Amino acid sequence: METLTFDSDDLDATEDFLSQAYARMRIGSGTPGANRALIRRAGIAPVSVDQLSLDFEMSYSVTPLGKVCLCVLHEGTVRDHRVGGVEDTFGPGDVVLLAPPDLPYSGRIDNARYTITLLDPTLLTQVAVGADGVRPVRLTGHRPISRAAARHIGRTIAHLRDTVLSDPAIADQPLIATTAAQYLAASVLTAFPNTASAEPTAADRGDAHPAMLRRALAYLDDHADQPVTVADVAAAAHVTVRALQYAFRRHLDTTPLAHLRRIRLAHAHQELASADPGSGVTVTAVAARWGFHHPGRFAAHYRDTYRRAPHETLSDG
Repeated sequence: METLTFDSDDLDATEDFLSQAYARMRIGSGTPGANRALIRRAGIAPVSVDQLSLDFEMSYSVTPLGKVCLCVLHEGTVRDHRVGGVEDTFGPGDVVLLAPPDLPYSGRIDNARYTITLLDPTLLTQVAVGADGVRPVRLTGHRPISRAAARHIGRTIAHLRDTVLSDPAIADQPLIATTAAQYLAASVLTAFPNTASAEPTAADRGDAHPAMLRRALAYLDDHADQPVTVADVAAAAHVTVRALQYAFRRHLDTTPLAHLRRIRLAHAHQELASADPGSGVTVTAVAARWGFHHPGRFAAHYRDTYRRAPHETLSDG
């Protein structure tokens, strides 16, 4: 897990820090005598979430970041934000694509508190339904498709920041890091217009046969204890992600990642059942080891499947 903190009222120091933490940029202040910037970052590859607080008006001109950059504005305003020929202004509650990976951007931010989420763009392609691994998936609009979509992506970022990244012991679990990053990418693709296609082609339908599904299921069984992406499963089954998703919907009425969650839940159940209650094993540790970073949700999934609480299984071990 990566963390960093910056706190300064020196504008030159702030510019240097921002250039190192994001991309080369020029900033200026429109508020004489008040230039304090407070920035905190927590990250897991390939995602970082930064909390920023600026008590002054700051102009910015930034070179391409190389990453998808999302902004959730809590207080203050972002004015005259320009990227790719589009200009907009944002206020409290707005959730926006601040910049795509390959374009510079500029604007002014005034006495603001906001969250910046940086996401490796290859992750969008890895999780996108229909991604063929050749053409990168791109976001095609800077605002979510609806208010409901904006609320969902805002809640997803907040959960990642406040639950996963707030505890290094949880964030450093490989399965949790992979699952959390994939969920964020899937939420981004659901919230923002993009180039991925969800409809299977005739070739995809032809590839979605039982033998292919058996290969995918075997791969999931064999790799449940490792970080796995939908793209990994599709490659192992020798089909596109779109064909893989279609096969799971058609034959099992589920998704590859939902099926993987059930496999991991079964492993967690076996570990709890075989554990010595006096050995110091905890439900939270077992859940985290199998990729469940939210104890309450793990307990709910567990009760739905095994009709008892996980701590009861551990006590009877």
